[in-house]
Amino acid sequence: MRPPTTSRRGWGVFGRMLRGALARHRGGRVLIALTTALGACVATAMLGVAFDVGDKVSQELSTYGANIVVQPKGAAVLGELYGLGDLDQAGPALLEAEVPNIKTIFWAFNITQFAPFLEVAVTAVPAGPAETGSGAAPGEPVTLAGTWFAHQLALPTGEHASAGLIELRAWWDVEGGWIADGDEGLAMVGSALAQARGIAVGDWLELTGPGGAESVQVAGLFTSGGEEDSQVVVPLVVAQRVAGRAGPVDRVAVAARTTPVNELARRAAQNSAALTVSEWETWYCTAYASSIAYQIEEVMTDAVAKPVRQVTESQGTILTKTGMIMILVTILALLASALGVANLVTASVMERAPEIGLLKAVGAPDGAVVRLILTEMTLIGLAGGVAGFGLGLGAAQVIGLAVFGQTITPRAAVAGLVALLVVLVMLAGSVPAVRLLVRLRPAEVLHGR
Repeated sequence: MRPPTTSRRGWGVFGRMLRGALARHRGGRVLIALTTALGACVATAMLGVAFDVGDKVSQELSTYGANIVVQPKGAAVLGELYGLGDLDQAGPALLEAEVPNIKTIFWAFNITQFAPFLEVAVTAVPAGPAETGSGAAPGEPVTLAGTWFAHQLALPTGEHASAGLIELRAWWDVEGGWIADGDEGLAMVGSALAQARGIAVGDWLELTGPGGAESVQVAGLFTSGGEEDSQVVVPLVVAQRVAGRAGPVDRVAVAARTTPVNELARRAAQNSAALTVSEWETWYCTAYASSIAYQIEEVMTDAVAKPVRQVTESQGTILTKTGMIMILVTILALLASALGVANLVTASVMERAPEIGLLKAVGAPDGAVVRLILTEMTLIGLAGGVAGFGLGLGAAQVIGLAVFGQTITPRAAVAGLVALLVVLVMLAGSVPAVRLLVRLRPAEVLHGR
């Protein structure tokens, strides 16, 4: 049999020394592993949430209203040029029958809610003998808004969905109750209008517009914090009868989960035709607000869909800052872990100074001793990192359930990144110990000095 080479004998000696070093001084090794596990746990939890926080935060924000508004092409141009409002009865309109097409686009599952609106100026007077309160005169025009409340849709795909104001404006503070699409004799009144006219739940109003008059009972009062507080809201079919316009709507408010705006999205919003083929495909297949709006325009006749700039930019800002906070916490946790490892490894080297001095005295070069210490610390760190990674996955689920009410999706990229960070932490924490090891003189150590 051919005798083993010097290199193989060297690796065998190195392996025996490494096993012996790991078997001794177990207390110090456990502390190093625990310190690394703590850092890995925090890093795994924070990075796991950071990788998944975009969808979660976007979904949370989408419950607070529309971030895309769809208007007729002519009305959008006139509104931009001359500031004409939605109450221009002679203006162009969208078709109510085409509104469900919004749920057939490529990003249909990102459309969380939508609702069409038809607004008309009407007079609202008590239908009974009740006296009106102080404020605006009973005959002064008010805005009547017709919409869906919880409209059931049968999609071409065979699926069913519900769309309407109840989910789109879920944050409204309602006194009384919501109404349904079939409740054509009921209405909801904004709190500002109700206070000005002395309207209460249960009162009757006669709404008179270009197409005729309707008597409705007030089923609820709502506070939205916006211009809707001065409106009367009824089922869409009622507003169409009062307006004398069967079938059209003025606009559609859409709430969608979107990807934060970046440079590509900004360029596409300005002029999507100026993008290259690869840029256009990337933009079209990414859930930017502008690409979702573009796809909505494709399925509705003469429609212009525009992201609500303040909402989309605010969502992007919130997502960016949330991700930065997660990354900052990760960095701080790893720095603390590296400092703890540095102290523990240095203490370990000082404790093993006689052993290291003896190795140097019998001819072991500094490089070999450094490799031994670094290999030992890396193995301990990886063992602690594996334990910390498992704990971090559990911590991420706790954070997800506590903050978002949903679990965090584990990602392979987090495992690889945490492993790399653990190795870097161990190497960085070993630097002071390595410097001490290189300066160590065998003669002084062996003589107890």
